[in-house]
Amino acid sequence: MAAQGSGSGSMAGNEPEASVTYYRLEEVAKRNSEKETWLVIHGRVYDITRFLDEHPGGGEVLMEQAGRDATESFEDVGHSSDAKEMLKQYYVGEVHPYMILTTVDSSCSCWSNWIIPIMGAVLLAVMYRFYMAESRLS
Repeated sequence: MAAQGSGSGSMAGNEPEASVTYYRLEEVAKRNSEKETWLVIHGRVYDITRFLDEHPGGGEVLMEQAGRDATESFEDVGHSSDAKEMLKQYYVGEVHPYMILTTVDSSCSCWSNWIIPIMGAVLLAVMYRFYMAESRLS
């Protein structure tokens, strides 16, 4: 469910604060069809459904990212400042701040990030000891 919150307001402080709608990543993930296509870029949620047919790279490229955080893909392509400006017209809200802080990439295995190098070091140490023992016998 989307939550309402306060925005940051204007820099001058003369205008009232705008209301920002916050979405959970699970909500964005449900919107991954050609009927309703949402994605997240830099923590902001965009409804790009009406842009699918207009995208220079084709709608299929956008559908691959639909319903998830497309920040890395968006930046890797090297979009122009015009493209970044165009995003404003598709803006629907923000990813809930709590969700950004607590979301863990499930494809990342923290154990494998440490175990593989450690096992490699142990293997090298054993091989070195074996080599040194062989050279002493000769």
